[in-house]
Amino acid sequence: MSGSVALEKDRARYGLMAVIVSNLAIAGIAAFGVWQLDGDRSVIVGVLTAAFTAVSSTTTAYLGIKAVSNTAKSIALAEPQRRAEAAALASADTSASPSAQRGS
Repeated sequence: MSGSVALEKDRARYGLMAVIVSNLAIAGIAAFGVWQLDGDRSVIVGVLTAAFTAVSSTTTAYLGIKAVSNTAKSIALAEPQRRAEAAALASADTSASPSAQRGS
């Protein structure tokens, strides 16, 4: 189980690092583009809007995928326990059922 935990930590760490590096690259390219435009405000607004959209989309996609992955993993890990509890309840119901019928 510890290998699985280490793998998940590595995936989270490198995924977050990829998002941060790509966001920094987008910000750097946008800053360079704004610097090269020499005050053309309408184009600067377009460049900054595109950069903000790219950064927010990348970050949101990573966080959304990570949240869904964590939820799916927690459901998958809890499923064997749920099945065991359901089986225990079912066997308790079937064993209680004949005695309840005899008492009637």
